[in-house]
Amino acid sequence: MIRGVRGATTINENNEIEIVEATEILLRKMIEENSIDAEMVASVFISVTEDITAVFPAKAMRLIEGWKYVPVMCMREIPVESSLEKCIRVMMHVNTNISQKEVTHIYLGDAIKLRPDLNAAD
Repeated sequence: MIRGVRGATTINENNEIEIVEATEILLRKMIEENSIDAEMVASVFISVTEDITAVFPAKAMRLIEGWKYVPVMCMREIPVESSLEKCIRVMMHVNTNISQKEVTHIYLGDAIKLRPDLNAAD
């Protein structure tokens, strides 16, 4: 079974260092909380809001040992009026036997506003 593992974070400034650091923190947390090994991952989609242009956030995934060959694609999020700004979203497609309810989705920074229903307490 392939399950989607979601994550999102925000940045303060559109610069390469902050984008890569925030994305790496998010990816590592998603990997840790869901016990994901790179060999389990079919692909990763990373989207950004239109105000993030300094670097491809996928660069962060290449900093994680063993993730060199995981297919990753970056794209722009739909610019919905009044949506969260400076947001990086990740969709990881993982081969796993756990149920959807057991997946831990990770929301950091201002992105916790996106899915308050998925807070760790649930």
